[in-house]
Amino acid sequence: MAKIICKERVIEYTKEFKVKVVELTQRLNVKSTKIADILGLHPVMVYRWRQEYREGKLTDEPSRRISMTTEKTGPIQPPLNKQEQEELKQLRKNNVRLQKENDLLKKWQGYLKALKQNDSNS
Repeated sequence: MAKIICKERVIEYTKEFKVKVVELTQRLNVKSTKIADILGLHPVMVYRWRQEYREGKLTDEPSRRISMTTEKTGPIQPPLNKQEQEELKQLRKNNVRLQKENDLLKKWQGYLKALKQNDSNS
């Protein structure tokens, strides 16, 4: 939807969001100012988006969504052979073990910190 792109709180809205707002203003029998107020936008932004939409500058381009066309977007991964599957299984197992060890060490560190704090308070 929107993201803040700098510390001056400049908000950048996606094209998909802008197009949806414009289509909302066209479909509903409500003034643009009312929709802008409901969505927390400045009415001038909505007017500008509507103008850009009419001029063809603002089009609904899907971003990072699965396309339903026959065009290929990237290389398709071939299926893994038996050895690669075993290696992947081992790596996942090791990853889980290491995560558990890491969590245990974090808990131990917290316990030692609390113990040290209690000793200094006494």
